[in-house]
Amino acid sequence: MSFADLGLSDELLQAVEAAGYTEPTPIQAQAIPPVLMMKDLIGIAQTGTGKTASFVLPMIDVLAHGRRRALMPRSLILEPTRELAAQVAENFEKYGKNHDLRMALLIGGVQMGDQVKALQEGVDVLIATPGRLMDLFERGKILLTGCELLVIDEADRMLDMGFIPDIETICSKLPTNRQTLLFSATMPPVIKKLADRFLSNPKYIEVARPASTNTNIEQFKLQVSARKKREALRELLRTDNVSTAIIFCNRKTTVRELAKSLKRYDFKAGEIHGDMDQSSRIAELERFKSGAINILVASDVAARGLDVKGVSHVFNFDTPWHPDDYVHRIGRTGRGGATGRAFTLITPEDAEAIENVEKLTGGKIPVYRLASDGGEALDDTREEAPVSAKAAAPAKRRKRPARSETGKVEAARPVEAKKPVDARPTQAERPAPKAPRPEVREPERTGRGRTAHRETSDRYETAGGDQGWNGPVPEFLSVSAIA
Repeated sequence: MSFADLGLSDELLQAVEAAGYTEPTPIQAQAIPPVLMMKDLIGIAQTGTGKTASFVLPMIDVLAHGRRRALMPRSLILEPTRELAAQVAENFEKYGKNHDLRMALLIGGVQMGDQVKALQEGVDVLIATPGRLMDLFERGKILLTGCELLVIDEADRMLDMGFIPDIETICSKLPTNRQTLLFSATMPPVIKKLADRFLSNPKYIEVARPASTNTNIEQFKLQVSARKKREALRELLRTDNVSTAIIFCNRKTTVRELAKSLKRYDFKAGEIHGDMDQSSRIAELERFKSGAINILVASDVAARGLDVKGVSHVFNFDTPWHPDDYVHRIGRTGRGGATGRAFTLITPEDAEAIENVEKLTGGKIPVYRLASDGGEALDDTREEAPVSAKAAAPAKRRKRPARSETGKVEAARPVEAKKPVDARPTQAERPAPKAPRPEVREPERTGRGRTAHRETSDRYETAGGDQGWNGPVPEFLSVSAIA
């Protein structure tokens, strides 16, 4: 099957051919005809399947005829992140170059004045994140009563980011006779309820089992202690024929610290996370795409929507908290029929998280062993600890209280009685002094309220705080266990 068989216009076929595509992907072949027929659609497809073009291409032809009006966009595409919105905008520019369509990008992190000016001139396609769209709507800068077509992209990601209430509000402001397209990698109950409420007799398309992973991606898990994660990652980067790689972390602070660490070891690394402004994030992505850097350390803000050609590896420096995020993270490699490799570093604390991932993907992830396993420890003398030695030292010496099989803290064991010194009063002559509680130094705090040692390694984390002293009695006390 070719794109010409799907009913697209000649002008659009020329743009598709110029972009280097000849055959549609399964999601494109199934989604484009019903969209051209003005039907509502639910599309379930894993990342990297060409989902964006499956709605961009037919939208261009649907909107080819019509008139623009100020402040009233003719169509609306909702995206969960700025990066994904910008990527969809690039697709419209690439495929719509032979059409007279005006597009506007409505995202946070950039000046609102230029966006308002574009809306005042009238747009055919408005690509927006829910937050910025709601902001302008409440200011009276945009009217949604003229919207003929709505696309809700990455619906499950919208759910994760808490955008569902905003989407429900936006949908309620749109005309009831519009066409609605909903795309998602999974279909949790909340998204199913959303579709039932706002879509009318939709055509359901599913090209892969929900949350299944790409068969072109070789997946491995690497068992490592929290202290050895960075050196294990460096060994993989040096030995596994890595050309370009994205490394995912769960926390923004970990992204910053890991990127600095890799630079100290002469890796060409950059970073992208939610604390960066939009211009900095775009600049870092351009450096990665151009080859100025070949390693991008990222938080989950980059897990979905990034389409960078030739990413050979994905590394989960932290096992993702949500199993769905695993699918989308590793989907940054193995795209467009290419092969890729994905490694997940797991510590003993990640046992439950990786088990949930394997349940979702439907199979055990093979264990990978480094060449250095069983040999001498890797040199880590150049690593700079993010916390001071004063904060780390007490945490290493502190012991957890003894626990029984039921999980309750056991009482301290009696210590061997010591003979009283003749020059001191006996136990009967004076009351026994209480053993002083040991001094436990409070660990340093970071700006967001987390302990510094918690941000760097869960190995130093204590489970229950100060739950009783279980150590030896100081020698300067003469305490007898016998009354």
